[in-house]
Amino acid sequence: MGDLVIAYAITVHKAQDSEYRAIVLPWLTQHYIMLQRNLLYTAVTRARELVVIVGTKRALWLAIRNDQQVQCYSGSARWLGSTRLPTST
Repeated sequence: MGDLVIAYAITVHKAQDSEYRAIVLPWLTQHYIMLQRNLLYTAVTRARELVVIVGTKRALWLAIRNDQQVQCYSGSARWLGSTRLPTST
């Protein structure tokens, strides 16, 4: 019991650049927009020893087949006062 660390929930994005001994990954079709291969890869590679995927085979299959990334509109260009990001010279 002394080795247990209480963790309620953490997003895959928040876990980037981190590593955990074990992860439990809920992977359900209800979150269809999140079923992406790169997100699944990132989640699975956060674990050093054990990955437990809880969900459906269909959700896992959909994620593996989906190699398209969703365009992210964060609004940061607008906050910076430009509609275009600068190009390197």
